[in-house]
Amino acid sequence: MAYDSDYLVDRRRLKRRLTFWRIATVVAVVAAVLVGYGRFSGPLGGGDFIARVEVKGVIVHDDDRLRKIRKLAKNDAVKAVIVRIDSPGGTVVGGETLHNALLELGEEKPLVAVMDGIATSAAYMTAIATDRLFAREGTLTGSIGVILQTTEITKLLEMVGVSARSFKSGSLKAVPSPLEPVTPEVAAATQSLVADMYRMFRDMVLRRRGMAPADAAKFADGRVFTGLQALKAGLIDQIGGEEDAKAWLVEQRNVPSDLKIRTVRLKPDAGSLLVQLDSLARKTILSERLTLDGLISVWQTHQR
Repeated sequence: MAYDSDYLVDRRRLKRRLTFWRIATVVAVVAAVLVGYGRFSGPLGGGDFIARVEVKGVIVHDDDRLRKIRKLAKNDAVKAVIVRIDSPGGTVVGGETLHNALLELGEEKPLVAVMDGIATSAAYMTAIATDRLFAREGTLTGSIGVILQTTEITKLLEMVGVSARSFKSGSLKAVPSPLEPVTPEVAAATQSLVADMYRMFRDMVLRRRGMAPADAAKFADGRVFTGLQALKAGLIDQIGGEEDAKAWLVEQRNVPSDLKIRTVRLKPDAGSLLVQLDSLARKTILSERLTLDGLISVWQTHQR
């Protein structure tokens, strides 16, 4: 009887294992089919569509986002792309690489930008890579420029009896620094760096907006424009939103009018647990400003 009981227990275990592996196999097959379907036919639902991609928050260099943009260019189901922007800007490198990726995408697909609440600095750099720029009357845009900020606390350290010294290979190594006075030499070198990056940004705007060099005077002071002001200055093409952008694609780029607009995520779902934990860690451990990867092109308000 003991032998029969052990035999039955083993049989039940074997059945459970077989059931588990059968289910796992079915799930794997279904997942493979869905991945293949998504790769060759776009998002679930099938057929041709207009892709909506969103650029939100601070813009930094993101290799994963760049790879996904390149995949869009190869997806035959994507007949056009609408870039929805709601960002104050970010790093110069982040804006530059995103700008160049969208330029490449625009060689394969009709491409337009729709600015929402704000699209300034590196976000405007992103927008001008598209064929046509749309904004609302109250959209904030422009802020065409580059900024590098530092704080000098040497006098404060003297007041509390603290001194700091650096031993370095050259006078311009690791400057500007909060622990060293900003000498004329340091100021000149730093301003030269900022000016060089600004020239790159300025030339992007002039080239993409079809402006003459003299037109740079309209935005050279780094001011922010409303949508209406940007239209008058030639920085955008039309006041409107996503429906207006689609209508332009239909009329000017022969995109079929019956195509649906579908969001293609360039970032992981913000509601996922991993993304929330990563965001929480960044906010509690490091200031968001410290995660930026170089010179920044971002519009910011100063709170006193």
